[in-house]
Amino acid sequence: MDIALISIFPHYFDALEQFGITSGAIKKKCCQLHFFNPRDYTTDRYQSVDDRPYGGGPGMVMRPEPLSKAILAAKEKLGADASVIYLDPKGSTLQQSHIENYAQLQIPLILLCGRYEGIDQRIIDTLVDESISIGDYVLSGGEIPAMVLVDAIIRLLPEVLNSQASALEDSFSSANNGALDYPHYTRPPSWQQLEVPKVLMSGDHQKIAAFRESQRPTAKKNKS
Repeated sequence: MDIALISIFPHYFDALEQFGITSGAIKKKCCQLHFFNPRDYTTDRYQSVDDRPYGGGPGMVMRPEPLSKAILAAKEKLGADASVIYLDPKGSTLQQSHIENYAQLQIPLILLCGRYEGIDQRIIDTLVDESISIGDYVLSGGEIPAMVLVDAIIRLLPEVLNSQASALEDSFSSANNGALDYPHYTRPPSWQQLEVPKVLMSGDHQKIAAFRESQRPTAKKNKS
């Protein structure tokens, strides 16, 4: 799967390529990341990507010219069918169903990371296919939300996890009807006078399954 990241801070994403499951997936070529810095598509000596908002007000707004050029360059690399997602606090809240859909369809994604007060609305109106939020709060930019999205997608791609059953049992997984995961225990059986539930060491798989099902937390409510 191909994912392009449009950001003025491409080194934010080094961790995805260097550590953990995402690093292994990229090395196995289950997923390829491509980076496009809007500053590379500016024409002035200062590589300006932002300017004051029309109508006044605090902060700066990312300009449409370098963003549009970066998006078009990404589409040229990934293909015209690539979907452009803007990481935006005003977007639809990211849910596991989104992640499963992206991972299953494996349509190339272009993730647009805003900064400052956001991006020129004309980019959203003409070039963005979908706006996604990771929660009702504001971060300094779209890089961290983009990393969340990339990490969540990559772990669901074929051949990424050692056991695909691990992903099927995740919280919010459609395979579990969106239920939350049950508590997990490992060695030692007794720690600080806290004991592992005996049923988990009984070897009775039916009782274990029933116990785990009874221990699932109540599902959280997410807005769409």
